[in-house]
Amino acid sequence: MLIAHLTDLHVRPHGLPAYRTAETNMLTERAIEAVLALDPRPDLVLITGDLTDNGLVAEYENLRRMLSRLPMPVWLIPGNHDRRENLKQVLAGYPGLSDEPTFAQWVTDLGPVRMIGLDTVLPKSGAGRLCPERLAWLEQKLAEDSAKPTIVAMHHPAFVCGLHHMDRINLIEGTAEFEAIVRRNPQIVRILAGHHHRPIQALFAGTLAMVAPSVAHQVVLDLTDTMPPHFNFEPAAFHLHKWIEGTGLVTHTTYVEKAPGPYPFLRDPDYPGAA
Repeated sequence: MLIAHLTDLHVRPHGLPAYRTAETNMLTERAIEAVLALDPRPDLVLITGDLTDNGLVAEYENLRRMLSRLPMPVWLIPGNHDRRENLKQVLAGYPGLSDEPTFAQWVTDLGPVRMIGLDTVLPKSGAGRLCPERLAWLEQKLAEDSAKPTIVAMHHPAFVCGLHHMDRINLIEGTAEFEAIVRRNPQIVRILAGHHHRPIQALFAGTLAMVAPSVAHQVVLDLTDTMPPHFNFEPAAFHLHKWIEGTGLVTHTTYVEKAPGPYPFLRDPDYPGAA
């Protein structure tokens, strides 16, 4: 089982950049090319929110055109830049998006693992929320199979990471309740998130929580408490999660941009033991 985890595409209407600078449509197309070039190809693609920049119908229509190139199932959850109603309308044919009447969240059985997509959107806010209804739904879905290893995918990270301007808009409602649910369900082997536009990992409630980098622009790494939010164009990347029997879920960071190489490892004649 191989899962390509992309996040924070910020797709715009045709011809328009995000923040007047980031050519997110081109960058998303480039990420799709990178997924298609993988050998073996992933069994599915997971995209954890901020699918679009403003949640416009035209943006979702543009995204639908881009995603149509992917031959494998694509599982989507919304982020704070998305509008749930437009997402569910334009991309209604995508798996899971019609499963729940109110939220864009779902459960799927992938064979060796289950995956739960959790909607953390708090409308008109950059921060995230898990209301009692969504928390109860999550607990119910986890109880349906407490033995199978489970991935929980969400947009907003539930932990503080030290990027102060991002920590102010992480999961700010329902965090303690979510942590308690995770602790009660040791079958959760990974929590996958986006939102922060950087690769970040932390232990959370007894499991590993991972934030994937954006396939578009990245948030500047600044751990002071005075720096305002800025973005840059550090190398775009996504995560590739492989289920290995006897080991579990192993995660690789995959860069979107092609790098020089590959080159063979040729030993220097001065290297000890060289023939």
